[in-house]
Amino acid sequence: MKKLFSLFIILISITQLSAQHSGDFRFSFVLTPQVSWMKSDHQNVEDKGSRAGYNFGVLMDRFFGHNYAFATGLTINTTGGKLSYDTGEEVFSQRYNLKYLEVPLGLRLRSEDIRRTNIYGRFGLSPQINIQAQDGNGNSISNEVRFFDLGYHLGGGIEYSVGGRNALMIGLLFNNGFTDITNKSGFSDKSILNRFVFEFGFIF
Repeated sequence: MKKLFSLFIILISITQLSAQHSGDFRFSFVLTPQVSWMKSDHQNVEDKGSRAGYNFGVLMDRFFGHNYAFATGLTINTTGGKLSYDTGEEVFSQRYNLKYLEVPLGLRLRSEDIRRTNIYGRFGLSPQINIQAQDGNGNSISNEVRFFDLGYHLGGGIEYSVGGRNALMIGLLFNNGFTDITNKSGFSDKSILNRFVFEFGFIF
């Protein structure tokens, strides 16, 4: 929790810096296929499968230096996984098909241009709000899924200029959950959500 608090302080400081200095804004439309899975700390709850999903929306960078930007945005995240629960009397599986509204908060670091290409890295927090929760049969399980999730993201990729301010973006991100996303009756476990995200975007 101390590390998480420190990261919050850093991000808030960066936000204040960007507000005090007139930096360039840059917007990107992203469509990101992803693979998600859930992991529990309970010995009787096991990961039994991943889910292929996607994340799409708009990201915004505000540069407070030539190669440094505060990064945020608004995306719709389709994710989930499958867990197996052992009650001692029976074993049953639960598929989680989840949809979140995500507002990433972090930093983007960019290299100098190299023949119309630069390398970027980004890291920060991934707060998200659950807007849909269903089982494998399409039934609502909203009462078994917590409203808020928080994790961190870390990754990078390349940007290729196609002229002017426009560029194509390709990258890979890892998202690791901090908080428990499930509220399963009879189990006091902590189940987190992890994702590998394949980032494709167009920068305006």
